[in-house]
Amino acid sequence: MKRSTLSLTVAFFLAVTIAQAATPKTQNDQTMKARTFSGEIMDSACAQMGSHKQMEAKEGTANAKDCTMACVKNGSSLVLYNPSTKKTYQLGDQDKAKEYAGDWVRVRGTYDSSSQTITVDTITRSHARGGSTSGR
Repeated sequence: MKRSTLSLTVAFFLAVTIAQAATPKTQNDQTMKARTFSGEIMDSACAQMGSHKQMEAKEGTANAKDCTMACVKNGSSLVLYNPSTKKTYQLGDQDKAKEYAGDWVRVRGTYDSSSQTITVDTITRSHARGGSTSGR
């Protein structure tokens, strides 16, 4: 009897261990669901300052798109900046974001809170300045 109980106990713990190893490690549901984020596609340097004003003067650019692309050429990355929350989100797909440099957009994707990065599904232009994130 002791031997069969011990065998069952070992088998149970082995099954639980295998199941845990096979379960993918994911973040909490809130960060892994696709969400929509709103803001301006800008370069990380200007996002840190919250505006293109200083860099436009320094680079001699006339608009947000030209400023963003000049800063990217100088080593900045493209980010989504939400001025109403002053939050900057890294963008996982830099190539997709280039087309929208300097534009107000809605980005649909999943958010990784540890790296503060959005894995981009889609980007669409928005006419509204500012905005917020939503769980939609």
